[in-house]
Order: sequence, then structure tokens, then C-alpha cells
Amino acid sequence: LYAGNAPFGSNVVGLDAASWRYYGRSATRLSWGEMATLAVLPNSPSLVHPGKNSEKLIKKRNDLLDKIAKLKFIDQATADLSKLEPIPGKPLPLPQHAIHLLNRFKSERDALLEKDLQMKTTRITSTIDYDLQINIGALLKRYNNRYRANDINNIAALVLEVRTGKVLSYIGNNYQPDQRELESHVDMIRAARSPGSTLKPLLYASMLNDGFILPQTLIADVPTQISGYTPENYDLGYDGAIQADKALSRSLNVPAVKMLQSYKYQRFYDKLKQLDFSSLNKPADHYGLSLILGGSEVTMWDLAKAYMGMASSLNHYNDYKGRYNPHDYEAPVYIQSLENRDDRFDSYETEVTSVFDHGSIWNTFNAMEELMRPGEEGLWEQFSSSQRLAWKTGTSFGFRDAWAIGLTPDHVVCVWVGNADGEGRPGLTGIDAAAPVMFDIFKQLPVSKWFKTPQNKLKKMTVCSKSGYKAGEYCVEKVQQLVSPAGEKTTLCPYHIAVHLDRTGTYRVTDACEATADMQVRPWFVLPPAMEYYYKIKNSDYKELPPFKSGCANEGSGGVMEMIYPKNYASIYIPLELNGSRGKVIFNATHRNTNSKIYWHIDQEYVGTTQAYHQLAVSPPPGRHTLTLVDEKGERLEQIFTVLK
Repeated sequence: LYAGNAPFGSNVVGLDAASWRYYGRSATRLSWGEMATLAVLPNSPSLVHPGKNSEKLIKKRNDLLDKIAKLKFIDQATADLSKLEPIPGKPLPLPQHAIHLLNRFKSERDALLEKDLQMKTTRITSTIDYDLQINIGALLKRYNNRYRANDINNIAALVLEVRTGKVLSYIGNNYQPDQRELESHVDMIRAARSPGSTLKPLLYASMLNDGFILPQTLIADVPTQISGYTPENYDLGYDGAIQADKALSRSLNVPAVKMLQSYKYQRFYDKLKQLDFSSLNKPADHYGLSLILGGSEVTMWDLAKAYMGMASSLNHYNDYKGRYNPHDYEAPVYIQSLENRDDRFDSYETEVTSVFDHGSIWNTFNAMEELMRPGEEGLWEQFSSSQRLAWKTGTSFGFRDAWAIGLTPDHVVCVWVGNADGEGRPGLTGIDAAAPVMFDIFKQLPVSKWFKTPQNKLKKMTVCSKSGYKAGEYCVEKVQQLVSPAGEKTTLCPYHIAVHLDRTGTYRVTDACEATADMQVRPWFVLPPAMEYYYKIKNSDYKELPPFKSGCANEGSGGVMEMIYPKNYASIYIPLELNGSRGKVIFNATHRNTNSKIYWHIDQEYVGTTQAYHQLAVSPPPGRHTLTLVDEKGERLEQIFTVLK
């Protein structure tokens, strides 16, 4: 009690504080000479202390060492050597390796007292790994110095241990109190920021869990406009259709919005609430479909907690007889006294279902592993010592936030880079700014084995290799996939159909023009016109439907045309040119028959004809208009659009 409250001069109170203030290390690591120096200070701290009356301080220390030697606590040789040690000069600054965690504890102490009644003082032992904290702090400082050249001032990192839920490293910012304009006092681990694309794996897992998709189900990737909302991919291109896992690994925005539109943003909002994202304080309708592209705000703490819960749940897939432990998704702990939760009754608290089933988590992590790593990490598969990681990056609108989160069965690492005041900077992207930091942090951690396959939580299913749907009657290439049992709810492949061809297999026919005996039936992979338009550019093996044989009625061929831009009921704006004249907008359509002609009409007035490439520049006046397309065979497509003033 005395050592903890004794004065040591220069407003230093307590032995531990004095040890750090004068020697820069804990009292347990002091030498005999250093300990003797501190022992004599409380006798007269105002008269004798380091930096003042040094000779008196040395004499008092040496006298104490002689007394200790006389009492046989140490031998005389040790005492004589200790007398040769220098006394400290001016006080050293106290270490501030986890200043943001300290501030967090101060703000949460009252709530933590309710969990641990033994915590009656402000003194705690954290779960932080000291060496790891120091190394990551130095790493963040190096990156921060580099990013400062681009006026990117802040960086934060959080490392969690999955199996125990412990916080191993907590650096809320690269703390630089001497430069207040950098706002390094802000704890970015607790700050609510736009998550960019970091929620996409959670949507993917949700759709697998609820039976909306299979791991490689084709998702539309075409120009999209939904109630005035027009998402775009980062590269501004389109694939027409892409497998769901590839869309996730490439972080494509349009497929993500299409997936959320199918899943419903209200349902996904409820899923995030289940995961306890505390910053979602507005109703689901406030966020809408932008929820999947960073339209909400999350904290690093909540994001890392959600992914840690998924990893912990998958680690325990075989521990509770097929049931789920709700404690897997509990918040991480940073105080040692809270670390050892009483888990004796966990087996009685298990549940039949959870936020995500084990099969969905396993498939999601495998999809996340496929992301192309930055820089030299891109060659990771060529080295047997490389760490397998499930990871995801995110970049918020306006290049304000760069995210990277990665996980193994043992650790979760979350990194954020940006400016605390929200200023965006060019080049501030997750893949360029945050991902390299995350991979360097993983190099500081032990290499983990990959997640075990939860065989008892997966089901073998015959899947169409082209579409990723459950194989239907006309699917030719089929594969066996391990999927979540909920995958049984998904539909059969909608893109493989039976096509009737003539004897040569060159033309489509009907029974109105060809004898049934002369027909052959072939399965054919057919995408909707807009998807086909882009898909065949990226996939040279895609075969378009053969044309109808001359004289054959084109029966039931509706859907041969589709507008790419604008979509039905879209609102468009036509800007003025530099000379003040009214500009034009490019309308884009696609036809299933490549060489067909399309005749364009706006409000029943003919405006032009296109063939092969169906793009037309028009300048309709402001207001509501009807667009009508007619092909050579009389097929019609009619849509409504509005030109804004």
C-alpha cells in the first residue's frame, strides 16, 4: 500500500509510476542499484530527486546498498557494482503504447464493474500482448509516415484471438500528441465509419444460409437502375453474369446490389442487428440498397467482432452435437479478469440455429480466400509456408476510408486507414492502403492451419457447372458441390432449355415448318439478352441461339430484345454542351439475333434504325416519354422513361 502511494518527486506517485518515469521499464525489471535509488526517494522527494542534488541522492543510495549487504540480502561485490550505476537524469515520458485502450477502459469502467465485482480499482491487467503491441505500433508508424506524403494522417489496427476472444493488440491511432492537427487522439477502433465493401461477405453468407443461392450461382452484372439508384463497378465494366463467389472475390458492386435486391435489404438489416452492429441506429429504409456498398456506418470493433464470431462458430462445429453456441458471437475482452468466462453451462445454452450455419460460413471463408493479394503477396500460393487467409477490403465513397479485414482459425486482424476528419484522398483504397498493413501484421502472428471442413454440416449436391444452380433436366455439365443444407431451397437451373433444331443442327424450327421426325432436341445455355450482351464479350465459348429457319414462325420468341440503358421507368438527365446547346443521351439495346435491325420510336415518332450494335443518340425534350423498339419480325419492346429538366 505504501509503495503504491509514496511520492517520488516531480508529481510521480507510486513505485510502478516511478520505475517507468525514471527508468522506462517496470519495477520487476530494475537492478539492485536502480531499486535502491527509488527506495530512498520518498524520504525527501522535494529536496532529493533525479536532476536535483544528485550527490546527496547517490550518497543515500550507496548507504542503503551497504545496509542491504550488511543484512546479507546481497553480497558486498554486488553492492559495490551497484554503486557504479548512474542515477537517472530528467524524468522520462511515461509509455503510451495503448493510450486509446486506456481511454476506452476509463469510459467503459462503470459498465465493466457490473461484469466483474472484483474490479474495484482503476488498475487492470489487459490481455494485450506487449511485444506484439510494440511491433505493430512501429509498423503502423512506418506506414503512417509514408501515407502522410498524401495527406493521409490516421491509421488503426485491431488484433483478436479467435479461440479465447482476447484482444492481443489495440492501436486506435498512431498517437502523436505533439501534432494536434492530426487528431491522433481519436480512437478509430470506436469511430463509426463507412464500411465500403466489407459487409459483402456477410450478405453472401446470409444468402447461402437462407437458401437464396449456392456458392457459384450466376448473378446478373449489367447496367442497373433501381428507383433512381445506379450502382457501378469500380472498373465501370460489366460481366453480364458472374458466379456469386467470384463476384465476392472481385468485390463487384452491381452483383452485390442485385443480390441484396433479391435478399431484401430489410432482411439483411435484421441480420446485421443480430450481429450487434451498434452504429445502425436508423431504420432499414434509411439505408436501402446502399447498405451493401457502405451506405451505413460501422466501427472496427463491431466488424472484427462479427468476423471473429463466424470463425469461432466454425471452429466449434463439432463440439455441441450439431448445435450452436451463442457465446461465439460475444464481444472481445481486453481485461484479463474477464477473459476466463465460466463456460461450464455452454452445452446447456446451445441453440438449434444461429446467425449463420457452419456450411455457409465455410463456403464464405473459402470465397474470401480467393481475393487477389496485393504486391508480392500475389504469389503466396507458390510458397508452402504461406498463410491461408479469408480476407476482404473496403473503400468508402469519396476515398475517405480504406479497410482490410482478414482471419484464420486463430486470429482476426482489422486495419483502417484514412483521415479522422473524413477528408478523402486519391489512392486511399482498401487494396492499396490497408491490405499491405494487414498482411504485414499477419506476418507477426503464428501461422495457422486452415479451417476444417464441417462435413456433417454440408450436403453434396449436383450443380450445373455453367450456372451454379441446382442441375436441371437440360444441364449438360454437372459437378458435385458441398453446400449448406439450405441449398435445397434454391431453384433448378433457369438458363438451360431444350431447343428444337433442324436435321443439320443449323436452324431452330417448330412443328409448323418441320416434321417432328426431322427435328433434333439439344440442350442450350441461354442468358437473357442484356446479360448475354456482356457475357459473350468475356466468355468466347458462349454460343448464341441459332436463328429460325426461313419460313418457320417465330413462335413464343418474346424477350428477344432488352434495353440496357435506360431501364423501364428510369429518370435521366441530359446536360448542356459547352456551347450552350442541348446535348444528347446514348440509348443502348440488345437483340438476341446479332444482325437484326431495330426500328426506334419515341412517342410513336420514328427516330432511327440500328443493326448489330444497337446504340442511338437522341435528345428528347424534358418530360415523360414512351420508347418503342420494333425488329424486322414485328417483335416489340415498349418502355417508359422521364427526362428531367
